Amino acid sequence: MIEAIDLTRDFGPNRAVDGISFSIKKGEILGFLGPNGAGKSTTMRMIMGYISPTRGSASIGGHDVASDPVAARKKTGYLPENAPVYPDMTVFDYLDFCAGIRGFKGAEKTGKIGGAIEKCFLGQVTHQTISTLSKGFKQRVCFAQSILHDPEYLIMDEPTDGLDPNQKHEVRMMIREMSQKKAMIISTHILDEVEALCTRAIIISNGRIVADETPENLKKMASNHGAVRILFDETADPGAALSCIKKTPGVKWARQTGFKVGEIEIEARPDDPSAPIEGNITASLAANDQTPKSVVIQQGRLDDLFRELTT
Repeated sequence: MIEAIDLTRDFGPNRAVDGISFSIKKGEILGFLGPNGAGKSTTMRMIMGYISPTRGSASIGGHDVASDPVAARKKTGYLPENAPVYPDMTVFDYLDFCAGIRGFKGAEKTGKIGGAIEKCFLGQVTHQTISTLSKGFKQRVCFAQSILHDPEYLIMDEPTDGLDPNQKHEVRMMIREMSQKKAMIISTHILDEVEALCTRAIIISNGRIVADETPENLKKMASNHGAVRILFDETADPGAALSCIKKTPGVKWARQTGFKVGEIEIEARPDDPSAPIEGNITASLAANDQTPKSVVIQQGRLDDLFRELTT
């Protein structure tokens, strides 16, 4: 597994990462979430051993990245931020160079390069100089080197940065296909990527972990989880409807949240998000001759929780 214990990093008087601890096992895809400057990339670099922690430690596959760095990195693929590649090389030459560093030779080396090119859809630019490639293709080249040796552990910093929607879909498909036999960490601030890919997500803010749960459970932590959105047509009396809803058992508070031509919107929050209030509201409105157009239970959203925890 990949394990971080009390990872802390200071840059002068500024603390970028403050006591981060977690572990993941094979088969898990961990989404590492946080706003810009939260400490995501710094944490990834400490886990890979590229920068030393001020305090704490990290290990990959049971090997400490500080005391046994070669063994830790041998079965690890790393996609750094901003796709650092050698611009004067062709795609093939770059992957050939990376395969050589990994110790591959002969037919095995050729097979590893061909497999990475095929998986990352680089066939059309194999012999093109990297400096002439688009940002998306450069990202794919860097992704190819990270999976070249079929690593057991894969650490990716913004893997879909700069890719168009089709390319993002392709990369996500590759990640899903590889996930069953690998332990993966994906650093991102793209919330739909976490929902689409990750089995678990950690949210960090100001260098500290503020949430660690599955994406589904994180959505349940949002303050609007279990809230009810009630729509009325424009002929309704919003004051009377709002008064009725506020008096409904189980309702913590209610307010009018929208008005547009043909529609009035009221939102109600429950005292207990695990106790549905939709039925109580419907019954209360019916008893007071109020007829809504629709009553919809809100499930909570990752972006709402993200803002609540990081601002």
